[in-house]
Amino acid sequence: MSARKTISKLASIGGICTAVALTATACGAGGPASSGSAASSINVLVEAGGHAELTGIAEQCKKDTGIDVNFVELPYDGLFNRLSSEFSSGAVSFDVAALDSVWLPSFKDAVQPIDELFTDEAKKDIFPALVKEANVDGHYIGMPAWTNAEIILYRKDLFEDAANKAGFKAKYGYDLAAPTTWKQYQDISEFFTKDGMYGTDVKGAVETEWMAHVLQAGSPMVLDANNNVVIDNAAHKEALDFYTSLSKSAPPGAAQVDWAAAQNLFNQGKTVMTRFWAHAYRQIPKDAPVYGKVGTAAMIGGSAGVAGVPGPWYLSVPKATKNADNAKKFVKCAYEHNSMGIESSLGLAARISAFEKYQDKPGYESFKPLIETLNAKATATRPATAKWQQIVDTVLIPTLQKSVAGGDSKALLSEAKTQVQALLK
Repeated sequence: MSARKTISKLASIGGICTAVALTATACGAGGPASSGSAASSINVLVEAGGHAELTGIAEQCKKDTGIDVNFVELPYDGLFNRLSSEFSSGAVSFDVAALDSVWLPSFKDAVQPIDELFTDEAKKDIFPALVKEANVDGHYIGMPAWTNAEIILYRKDLFEDAANKAGFKAKYGYDLAAPTTWKQYQDISEFFTKDGMYGTDVKGAVETEWMAHVLQAGSPMVLDANNNVVIDNAAHKEALDFYTSLSKSAPPGAAQVDWAAAQNLFNQGKTVMTRFWAHAYRQIPKDAPVYGKVGTAAMIGGSAGVAGVPGPWYLSVPKATKNADNAKKFVKCAYEHNSMGIESSLGLAARISAFEKYQDKPGYESFKPLIETLNAKATATRPATAKWQQIVDTVLIPTLQKSVAGGDSKALLSEAKTQVQALLK
């Protein structure tokens, strides 16, 4: 499996690329020397977003458990490569690792079960899709540390404008409000595309939104429960056609638009709506033209209802660590203090109760729609295959880009099926 190499792909996994700087800092690639004995110190391998998310939690866990945490921070690609190398060698320099969700199938045999941490009470407080994803081959191998999903960000000021409300109702026959369906999203996007402004964006350089719409149309993403390739089914075509249809209401060059470009377009007032990771709401710059003018809503729904593609990261304990007891104590403590992550620069959590604790506070208006999206019945994580990132890079994104450029969706999906099947052999 290839690691993500661009900002757009980093964001597609969890929306963290715009949250924090991605350069390696702190301990660097070499890792720290242990500041204490195995009995009182652990090394935690993280990416920049994980370091930001876990710093305050680690300080609290030291007070609770006496365990010192040494963070080894690496950029995304470096983290994947370090994990691959050390897991393959059978000797690890870390006791806990923050794993991107798509890495779990690749590293499942190198990490320990932590079933005892997944009590009935704990599972009730974790979003269902994450509980399911954490269980690989009958054992829980990672505790969710934070998660994210796309929601709708929209220009509340423009939606509440009396002239816009009247004009929209006259043209479409219903009231202008945050969209809940594909049709409403199309209508609103069309209505606001005028005078140099666009109703929405189309991100041809990332696959996540297409996959979210596939879930909304009632199909699993690319592979079914038996690992059969279903990318050419009706739901994938319906979702691809819907997504491509929005190009006429989006800025030109959609095939190359990634997360960073789309976020900039919205923050600069060029687009009226965007489907985007929920954390971005709190990161709109105060000097941006849209600051203070943005509303939030759950992800739109299709025939299967609302659905999103979560972007979780998990804390896992390698089998090769000689400090498993303290490693598991830290993972448990990080779960107990999960809500502290919301105060970090990343600003996310994994527990339902953590988001609920903040959902009614000013500045956290993105949390209710995030909870609704993550709890939606059709929401699902990516297929549990070590080939997923390769499928994304070599099949899904090229297929989406060709479709946005005017390609025939049926033919493209037929070709995509053949390509995915070849990758899985």
